[in-house]
Amino acid sequence: MKAMILAAGLGTRLRPLTSKIPKALVPVANRPAIDWNIEYLKAYGVTQIVVNAHQHLDMVSKHLNLGKPFGLKIDLRFEPKILGTGGGIRNTADFWDKEPFIVVNGDILTNIDLSKACYEHRKSGALATLVLHDYGPFNKIQINKQFQITDIPVNYDSKKSERLAFTGIQILEPEIFRHIPAGIFCDIIDCHRWLIMKGKQVRAYIAEGHDWHDIGTPGSYINANKWAVGKNPVLVGHRCRIDKTATLEGWAVIGNETDLHKNVLIQRSILWDRVKVKEGIRIIDSIVTSSKEVRYDLINKII
Repeated sequence: MKAMILAAGLGTRLRPLTSKIPKALVPVANRPAIDWNIEYLKAYGVTQIVVNAHQHLDMVSKHLNLGKPFGLKIDLRFEPKILGTGGGIRNTADFWDKEPFIVVNGDILTNIDLSKACYEHRKSGALATLVLHDYGPFNKIQINKQFQITDIPVNYDSKKSERLAFTGIQILEPEIFRHIPAGIFCDIIDCHRWLIMKGKQVRAYIAEGHDWHDIGTPGSYINANKWAVGKNPVLVGHRCRIDKTATLEGWAVIGNETDLHKNVLIQRSILWDRVKVKEGIRIIDSIVTSSKEVRYDLINKII
């Protein structure tokens, strides 16, 4: 099976973490975010992936290296001008065969069972299946008793009815390309709205009993790291130098080649690679990006 990872976004809401690297390469528990999605798709039998990119193309291309580090084939599609989620998918039309394919937003981490979603999609005969779940403030998609999506409002009043949220995962038939304009900016959700209006079958698969995180904002990025470290609340990378008097409290992610001097305190914080923290410094509820030298206390900071 083939899949696409949408990774051409600017990562505006995640700044300053995306000031120098693309969102796809922002580390989550010491692994680039895109690695999590590649391994996730691979676990469900995906053998070929296409990734779209806009900023920092060389960095993304070097990291993916045609998929060789991951044991599958990865095609990279550059967008000189961002085409949006719909336009980005349309730009890969020549990549697909006659089989349905998976599209995953590049800024999510999840363990949703894709095999069940793909099975339900094939059984339904739908043109598109959106994987939905119950996720509080993001709930806005309405479905009927036959699991057909009947409404995806632009603005939604949560008091009107029970609805569900889009997980960022969808399964599409190649016929979808007949309904997406080529070469222009287009949101795939707008395409689904148009299909629903025309009476085309856009269905929902409701995921339950799973974990799901996005890394769209610094707050959600922190929560994704807390989830990714798993049961061990402290994750320490390779080739770190941590003085025996340094303290790691609560939970922490310590990047590769990090240097923690005497009496350092790291609490509920994320340090990227090659960070140096001087003697006696406290880093609490903060994020430190790569190659920084910390000489003063950080509390609720991103540097």
